[in-house]
Amino acid sequence: MSAATVTAPRPVTLTKNRSDATVTDPALVRRAVKAAALGNAMEWFDFGVYSYIAVTLGKVFFPSGNPTAQLLSTFGAFAAAFLVRPLGGMVFGPLGDRVGRQKVLAVTMIMMAAGTFAIGLIPSYATIGVGAPILLLAARLVQGFSTGGEYAGASTFIAEYAPDRRRGFLGSWLEFGTLAGYIGGAGLVTLMTALLSSEDLVSWGWRIPFLIAGPMGIIGLYLRMRLEETPAFAAEVEKSESSRPKVPLREMVAGQWKALLLCMGLVLVFNVTDYMLLSYMPSYLTSELKYDETHGLLVVLAVMALMMIVQPFAGALTDRIGRRPVIAAGCAGFLLLSVPALLLIRQGSLLAIGLGMGALGLLLVCFTSAMPSALPALFPTRVRYGSLSIGFNISVSLFGGTTPLVVTALIGATGNMMMPAYYMMAASLIGGVAVWFMTESAGRPLPGSPPSVES
Repeated sequence: MSAATVTAPRPVTLTKNRSDATVTDPALVRRAVKAAALGNAMEWFDFGVYSYIAVTLGKVFFPSGNPTAQLLSTFGAFAAAFLVRPLGGMVFGPLGDRVGRQKVLAVTMIMMAAGTFAIGLIPSYATIGVGAPILLLAARLVQGFSTGGEYAGASTFIAEYAPDRRRGFLGSWLEFGTLAGYIGGAGLVTLMTALLSSEDLVSWGWRIPFLIAGPMGIIGLYLRMRLEETPAFAAEVEKSESSRPKVPLREMVAGQWKALLLCMGLVLVFNVTDYMLLSYMPSYLTSELKYDETHGLLVVLAVMALMMIVQPFAGALTDRIGRRPVIAAGCAGFLLLSVPALLLIRQGSLLAIGLGMGALGLLLVCFTSAMPSALPALFPTRVRYGSLSIGFNISVSLFGGTTPLVVTALIGATGNMMMPAYYMMAASLIGGVAVWFMTESAGRPLPGSPPSVES
């Protein structure tokens, strides 16, 4: 039977050890994980390219004699997209609980690709003046709004398909896709930086990675349209009196306030460290440490490749020993090693930068491997997409996406080049508190769902 003719799966119940279980088809699970991860990779290729080429974008859209002011303006537009993410979460999240996960994930793919493609078409400041940064901001807002429904939807989709005993391993492939997207974006920027002169890069070369978003968006849409709804959502539909379950927004927020606070704390440490390492550090090496731009990007590429290798093994580890120990190890590591790692990076040699960045990358894997399975398990099926979207995006908007802007501003205000380390340490303390209060979910059914096993 071809993938196009497979109908939406319905949960099958077995009686085994006096407990009902949802039995999932391993082939469908693999396809769901692959499609969600590949779609996520394409989303984060689009989103990541912006930060990798931030220095050049500052010259194109924010002319100024001060490179720091240009970088601040560019990261300001970067951060602005995160301000609308909660709005996107409040729209797409409840919609995902109402009409289905698959349909919403297809819409977010279309919007993200369109916003990124539009950036590649915007004339420079020298051509249309102040209209250029305004159009850039508008495109970034479209990106941010669509991303508001992306991560929560993709992680929910995989979590609801995965068997209980393999949810950590299968969920880790979502962030594997994210890293692949980052590597694709960073690799393209690195290649262009190496092959093009600075004048050509500012004149036209910077447009290439954004224009690639068009065909990539079509591929991503095709992958997501071939997905089937999750067994958990199908069961929720069957229980509903109408054709689709209706959940008030108040129930997603007020009814889940404890889980939302835990979600926001976990997402804070996850995204502050993630954006610090993968989005901000290339610009930090170039603008603050005056490190060669191409070599700086190559170091980040190598770190991400290392993370990709470790990622599935770390995901499997969360199934064996639990999500809490792995996340706690990451928090403790960032608290103790952020300053030594940044001191190594600041030494400036390739070896020292590689060791410092590599240490931070391995610590970040503690979060990338565990969060895709830990976060959906905080909420019951009925409100999972909506509540997770709201909590995730509020935290990302306030803390994660603003990380490059805040840290750049702190360095400019204080002159202290160690601010990135102190910022990560503060985030790790908050994340540690959240880990202390969270409940272990490894090997257990998702709230509101029966046990899930493979056939």
